[in-house]
Amino acid sequence: MKVFVAGLLTETNSFVNLPTSIETFRQGHVRPGQGPTAAPIAGAELKWASQRRAAAGEFELVEGSCFRATPAGLTSRQAYEELRDEILGQLAAALPVDAVLLALHGGMIAFGYPDTEGDLIERVRQLVGEQCVIGVEFDPHCLITEKRLANSDVIVLYKEYPHTDIVEQADRLIDIVTGIVKRGLRPVASLYDCRQIDSYPTSAPHMRAFIDRVKSIEVSRSDQVISISVVHGFVYSDSPDLSTRILVYTNDAKPLGDELATTLGNELVAMRGKTAPSLLGIDAAIDAGLASAAFPVVIADPTDNAGGGAPSDNTEVLARLLARQTGKVAFGPVWDPVAVRLCFDAGIGATLPLRIGGKVAPTSGTPVDCVAEVIGLKRGAWQLFGDSRVECGDAAAIRIGEVEVALTTGRTQAFSLEAFTQVGIDPLAKQMVFVKSVNHFMAHFGPIAAEVLFVDGGGPLQRDYSAMRYQYVRRPIWPIDAEAAPLLLI
Repeated sequence: MKVFVAGLLTETNSFVNLPTSIETFRQGHVRPGQGPTAAPIAGAELKWASQRRAAAGEFELVEGSCFRATPAGLTSRQAYEELRDEILGQLAAALPVDAVLLALHGGMIAFGYPDTEGDLIERVRQLVGEQCVIGVEFDPHCLITEKRLANSDVIVLYKEYPHTDIVEQADRLIDIVTGIVKRGLRPVASLYDCRQIDSYPTSAPHMRAFIDRVKSIEVSRSDQVISISVVHGFVYSDSPDLSTRILVYTNDAKPLGDELATTLGNELVAMRGKTAPSLLGIDAAIDAGLASAAFPVVIADPTDNAGGGAPSDNTEVLARLLARQTGKVAFGPVWDPVAVRLCFDAGIGATLPLRIGGKVAPTSGTPVDCVAEVIGLKRGAWQLFGDSRVECGDAAAIRIGEVEVALTTGRTQAFSLEAFTQVGIDPLAKQMVFVKSVNHFMAHFGPIAAEVLFVDGGGPLQRDYSAMRYQYVRRPIWPIDAEAAPLLLI
């Protein structure tokens, strides 16, 4: 059995002014033959799992490139076409193959390509023919389109949010694909559209119970149920296919798949408005953190989350903390390559005037002017993302009064404690830890938090989805429309 693996991943926010260039993808390029390493590089988990399985003798592996870019605005047409054609050229050189494994996000939009992954999968199908098996791994914040389903044999999504199971689901996809090639599995898709837009952290009670139920069904009915995926959708993706959906694959048992997809989908419909945490105002969040008898209180700002395409340079929360002279606070990460460069030039222990953040757009807030002490520097900083490693560029830590701020040259959200500890900030010693993130921080910050709160920091990521200015989203859909009836699409 001969298998080709490659990847092209980014998540596109239709509402931000940060175009995704080819340079950003090439910064996250994992080349053919690179690895395997002890921990997979973020975006290359499927490739890493394939390398490990091939090394165990399960199949012959041919590696293509894997490209990953931090979420941002629309990808340039030239970037997508060049990277797509590079992967297709690598695949053409590898033919014939029995299977193709594609690591994709599923939430990518390029100029001129509203269904970017659909275009790529379709071109792969045209190249390899109908007999080759195509398996795709998607992020749950993806879009599932008819073109993507029609041109692939199976699509598997990560189940957890935060995404702690990317490698686990990569192995599941490999199991399914090898089962199709070697044992004659016949995946048949059922897709149920809940007609809603919401956030679904699996670290919260409602979704934790729901995902556990999904997993139990996969185990108890494994003779017929191949895979169940919950499609969260990416709320900042302005697409006709944006919606919460349930994707079920059965082994040639379409009626069962339809029944399961419908039942699970209706359970999600019944949870409308109950799955996402509420947001506090800035002063209310600070007051709650100060009032806590236990520490650290972790306070997340989802409105300036780089993982959702935001610049991560909003200053409104930081400015308020400084104005109130709040002590024992860690804050970050703030994307500010200029400030980081100045800190490196000054060196640890230096005190200098700095202008922080507030650079990209009006939603970035007003730059914070301060006198700061440089307390930490790190070349090639990184964080853990589940079992994977995310590169963060160079990083610096500064102290302003009793507020310690992590700055980075790479635009990133807070994934793990390394965002602070690598530059000498100890989150465990703080009364409050403010992180720019929606939910991925929970995997590493949740266990150390006395309490987790969420704040509306005034960043560009609107959390009231009913107020979003969508142009292309198909209506009716909740919460924009009060009545939005779910339906079985496929």
